[in-house]
Amino acid sequence: MTRSWRLPVALIVLTLIPVIAGSVRLLELAGGPQLLPSNPRVDASPAPVVVHIVAAVVYAFLGAFQFSSRLRRRRPAWHRRSGRVLVGAGLLVAGSGIWMTLFYPNAPGGDLLWGVRLVVGSAMGAAIVLGFAAIRRRDIAAHRAWMIRAYALAVAAGTQVFTGSVGEGLFGTSDLTTAISISMGWVINAAVAEWAIRRAPTFTARRRRAWAARA
Repeated sequence: MTRSWRLPVALIVLTLIPVIAGSVRLLELAGGPQLLPSNPRVDASPAPVVVHIVAAVVYAFLGAFQFSSRLRRRRPAWHRRSGRVLVGAGLLVAGSGIWMTLFYPNAPGGDLLWGVRLVVGSAMGAAIVLGFAAIRRRDIAAHRAWMIRAYALAVAAGTQVFTGSVGEGLFGTSDLTTAISISMGWVINAAVAEWAIRRAPTFTARRRRAWAARA
């Protein structure tokens, strides 16, 4: 596997567990067998969940390939077209997440996680809008940075599988534990995104020097 494809594949692997869980939930809502714990909030109003899951799957999988530098260089038209799809899918993910936070009562995590979800959903939506505005004015660096931030927040569900398991294993099950462990998934992803954004100029300059030395 070439270096250009390692990151997209790793991102897809990260999202596999929540994507599978979401697909199972869609199967249940379509009348299939009950495989996950029942959720009365979802059963009472399934439409936002369906929108959220479908948009999240598109955003996670299609977005992963945007991280392939080789694909961006060789197929710039594909990058632009898929980017437009990702803007729509990402806004649906953020908007449906905010809607569910506001209108699904008694969700696990209590008031703390309720507030964090609103902040994260709003931040993701804002990052997508800012990233789109940046590319419209041809500011590629800002476009890249904002889109990385949005994607990192969107795929935190994969990280939360691990932080949730660790939190529950160490501290048991409670609203506070759930809020902290789920929030840590977003914090970790946001921190990695910022590291990647700040690392890119140094990495690009080093790569250009290596190319120049070989020329």
